[in-house]
Amino acid sequence: MYSFDRVNHDVPMSRVARKVKNKRVLRLIRGYLQAGIMDGGLGEPSRQGGPLSPLLSNILLDELDKELEGRGHSFCRYADDCNIYVASQRAGERVKESVTAFLAKRLKLKVNEEKSAVDRPWKRKFLGYTLTAEGEPRLKVAPESVARLKAKLKDIFRRGRGRSLQRVIEEMKLILVGWMNYFSLARVRNIFERLDEWIRRRLRVILWRQWKRTFTRAKRLMALRASRGAGVEIGVQRSRSLVERGRHTHEPRLPEGIL
Repeated sequence: MYSFDRVNHDVPMSRVARKVKNKRVLRLIRGYLQAGIMDGGLGEPSRQGGPLSPLLSNILLDELDKELEGRGHSFCRYADDCNIYVASQRAGERVKESVTAFLAKRLKLKVNEEKSAVDRPWKRKFLGYTLTAEGEPRLKVAPESVARLKAKLKDIFRRGRGRSLQRVIEEMKLILVGWMNYFSLARVRNIFERLDEWIRRRLRVILWRQWKRTFTRAKRLMALRASRGAGVEIGVQRSRSLVERGRHTHEPRLPEGIL
C-alpha cells in the first residue's frame, strides 16, 4: 500500500500519545522511527522503519480498518498490504479513489500506485496467495511465490554438484519446511505435486552427474532395486544419448519407485 519509511512520523506518534503519556517512552519510540542503519561503517536512513514498524503500522491503520468497516466493505489487511472486495470494476475504481483520498487527508499516507490496482481476485496476489477463478473460491499458492522458491532451490542445486545428496537435501529442508508450513492453508494441492516432481528431477540430475561412468551408473541403479538388465540398459543408453547430444544435464529415466 505504502512505504513506511515515507510516513510522516508525527501522525503515528500522535496516535501513540493518546494512550502513552510517558514522555521518555515517546522519545524512545520516535528514536526508533528515526534510527538509521550502518552500511560499511557509514550511517544511512533505514528503509524498513525499525523493529517497531509493524506495531506502529497497525496503530496508524486502525483508522482505515474502522473506516472500511463503517462503509460495510469486505476487506483483508496485513500490516500495510490491504485488499478490499467489492461487486464490480466500477465500484472498485470508486473505492480505490476514495480510500486513496482518505489515506492522504487523514493519515498523510501516499498510496503506492505501482503496486495498487483494481482487478479480479484471482489476478492479484496477497501475502503469497491468490484465489481460484472458477466455482467456490479456494486459496492457492501464487505463481510468483512458486517462482521465488524455485530460484532459491536452483541456487542450492548448482552448489550441490560436488556435494553429497544428503547435504543438498538437508539444505533444501531449511527452506522447504518453512515454505510448506506457510502455504499449508492452500486448498489447490496440484502445485505441491508438481513441485515434488520438479525437485526429484533436479536431485536425479545431481546423482547422474556424480555417478559419471556408465558402469558406475548401471551398478548404482541395480543397488536401487533396478533389475540387472534395466540398470545396464538405462546406464548405457542414457550415457550414449548424452554423448550424441553433447549434453550432460538431463536426468535419467529411472524405474518406478526410485527417488
